[in-house]
Amino acid sequence: MKSLWSDQEAKGLSGVDLVVYTSRLIGANSKLVLWGGGNSSIKTQGKDHTGKEIHILWIKGSGSDMRTIAPKNFTPLRLDELLLLKDRSAMSDEDMVAYQMKCVLDPKAPKPSIETLLHAFLPAAHIYHTHSDAICTLTDTKKSKKVIREVFGDSVAVVDYLRPGFSLSKSVAETYEKSPKLTAIILDKHGLITWGDTAKAAYDMTIKMVTAAERYTAKKLKGTQALGPMQVKPLPVQKRHAVAAAIAPILRGEISQHKPMVMLYEDAPDLLKFLGAEKSKKLTQVGPFTPDHLMHTRPWPLFVETKHPEDANVLAKDLQKALVLYRKRAVDFFNRYKQAGVTMLDPNPRVILIPGVGMFTTGKDPRAASIVHDLYMHTFPVIEAATAIDCYTTIGLQDICDFEYWPMENFKLSLLPPEKAFSRKIALITGAAGAIGAAIAEAFVKAGASVVLTDIVLEKVSALAERLNQEAGGLQSVAIEMDVRDEKSVKQGFEKARLAFGGLDIFVSNAGIARTASIDDLSLKAWEDSLSVNATGHLLTSQAALKIMKAQGIGGAIVVVTTKNVLAPGKDFGAYSASKAAQTQLARIMAIENASEGIRVNMVTPDGIFEGSGLWSQEIRAERAKAHNIPLEGVEDFYAKRNLMQRRIFASDVADGVLFLASDQAAKTTGAILPIDGGLKEAFPR
Repeated sequence: MKSLWSDQEAKGLSGVDLVVYTSRLIGANSKLVLWGGGNSSIKTQGKDHTGKEIHILWIKGSGSDMRTIAPKNFTPLRLDELLLLKDRSAMSDEDMVAYQMKCVLDPKAPKPSIETLLHAFLPAAHIYHTHSDAICTLTDTKKSKKVIREVFGDSVAVVDYLRPGFSLSKSVAETYEKSPKLTAIILDKHGLITWGDTAKAAYDMTIKMVTAAERYTAKKLKGTQALGPMQVKPLPVQKRHAVAAAIAPILRGEISQHKPMVMLYEDAPDLLKFLGAEKSKKLTQVGPFTPDHLMHTRPWPLFVETKHPEDANVLAKDLQKALVLYRKRAVDFFNRYKQAGVTMLDPNPRVILIPGVGMFTTGKDPRAASIVHDLYMHTFPVIEAATAIDCYTTIGLQDICDFEYWPMENFKLSLLPPEKAFSRKIALITGAAGAIGAAIAEAFVKAGASVVLTDIVLEKVSALAERLNQEAGGLQSVAIEMDVRDEKSVKQGFEKARLAFGGLDIFVSNAGIARTASIDDLSLKAWEDSLSVNATGHLLTSQAALKIMKAQGIGGAIVVVTTKNVLAPGKDFGAYSASKAAQTQLARIMAIENASEGIRVNMVTPDGIFEGSGLWSQEIRAERAKAHNIPLEGVEDFYAKRNLMQRRIFASDVADGVLFLASDQAAKTTGAILPIDGGLKEAFPR
């Protein structure tokens, strides 16, 4: 493992700034810690609120991520008061946490880590705790102590597995006191603890230890077939993507009965090789390589056995059967090992493994599903490596249940921001590169939805997706090229959409074009172009959306962006008005046909959106100015003044209307038309 330490960058850093720097170095390497895992601390001299000189322990706050950690994420505690607890023989989690909180110097600081006492009881100034893949590979073997001694000799001690808390802290302290010349301590089935008088010394020891473990593991893996021969070969790329896309809505519907979930798909070559091996199913059911993963991954993944992974229909049936058995196992496990006073979590899997096809991971939003994804992408190599060394194993079943339902661990989940209104929803928007489509996309992303942006111009919609993801701070939208006029393009686009997030809850039919001419001057091409986009395009995309929603079986919402011209047609807009009227009539029929499936279909009828709108080219503006006998520069004011409220209509106004109709606030509304036109009495819906 390569050291990332830079003397130049660390120069001049001290106290909390120094532990922040080193923590970020550790957090930057996913083979050391992932998504809030691990811990770090520094002991300093300082003053309390009275000005008294005291010893201070600065510890990483509960749930903080070492990749992005900042000084505000560390908690200062009175070290001398923490050390008084070393003389106690036992202490409950609740009493320990209450005591720790009384030692906190800054009431605005985050809740200190559950491993605070472990850091306090070790005398070194700098302490780092990681869940290194390579170290956990050594611990996750039946003969872990023998293996660790073979790698590190007597310089490292192994502490038997204990759940984090007072007992583990005492055990680590006692182990150190018996052998103060130790260079590190390994927690069995858990991770690594290193320390030093300087931050660099502690960090260097982490890198040294992990490097030794990696070299040992690589040697054991070389030339072996630890998982047995391949039994299921990966399907060809296009075929497995087609199969994954076909089963994704069915799977999403099955696991979303309690609450809707977002899904991510993965088919990396190493993963497919692992899934196809003879021993993979058995080994994946052993348990997590560190219990810290449990709150994200659950105890086990769902491993779907099928004789025909290439047949989506057969696979779907096998998947449904496997889910029934998985839920039963989850319920039986909970009932057997639960402690008093706990309530069972959602019994559905967070990781779904399908030999030949790949892996799905689930979560309340893409970030949550990404956490599960990343954790399991580190899990399967640990399983294989531990098997090559000895025999992959993990903590016992009672310990697994105790940790999964442990309030101190699940407290981290309460630190996450509250869910947004659309955080569990997946939306697809056609014509997303235009002014109205982009405004709708931005509104959905801000409301927490996972958004698929489609447009005939990929460059524009890709730029929009990149901007929205940057603003959201992570993956929340994807861009897909789609020509709504072309059946093949629509099919491919919706297949990519299913692979992106797993399904669809909201479809916004927004793509449209406008061609202006009087009926006697209207060309056949302009007429057919209008129908192909505004009517046929709406039909093709709506059909694709409905199929996904029906496969999921959890309802859905379709919002059609039509126009006030449907209700009040204008001169020279014959092709536009007629094609949009066809779109509207199709929407009404869809509302009638799909209400029993819990799928709502509603419409918005905006008027005159000028900002960035492709519908309002200079040519059309000039034509409208001529038709109404007004100057070209007065077109926008004319459209604003003709409505009852005499106000301009913006793309964001349309977006607000679309979000309302897609939301639970409109849960009992279907077949409706919502005018967004400032009030045009001739366009009042009747």
